[in-house]
Amino acid sequence: MSKNLVAYFSASGITGRVAKTLANAADATLYEIMPVPRYTRADLDWRNQSSRSSVEMADKDCRPAMADTDAPVADADVIFIGFPIWWYREPSIIDSFLDAYDFTGKTIVPFFTSGGSQLGEGQDRIAKLAPGAKVLPGKNLNGIHLERGLRSWVESLGL
Repeated sequence: MSKNLVAYFSASGITGRVAKTLANAADATLYEIMPVPRYTRADLDWRNQSSRSSVEMADKDCRPAMADTDAPVADADVIFIGFPIWWYREPSIIDSFLDAYDFTGKTIVPFFTSGGSQLGEGQDRIAKLAPGAKVLPGKNLNGIHLERGLRSWVESLGL
């Protein structure tokens, strides 16, 4: 059996709740990707072009600082990476995470929550930021919050 890791970033708690349930369903270690400083409500105001998240997402090379680089990536075979969709892709803090580790030989399974957007360009961006990894198609987990539903999805991946 492979060693699983669920690494996630959650701005409002929605992705975090899904990640915790997924970690139980996948028998995985749970790791929270935390930006420094943490995002405030004002930082997340997508209607304000000067807000922190708007500025970060406008710059595709932006890499926000993380609280640490202690995720047990080296110990994992399969890494589920979770995040909310921002501007039709992964938040820049996920790019920071992907840049911080070597994913060679790992399988990455993106999952996301969204108010209606899909992963868009994020799928290709994640693959480019994790060279040497097998990146499976991203999965929207908005409506799947029961552990048995997530376990069924994990089992369907054949990992």
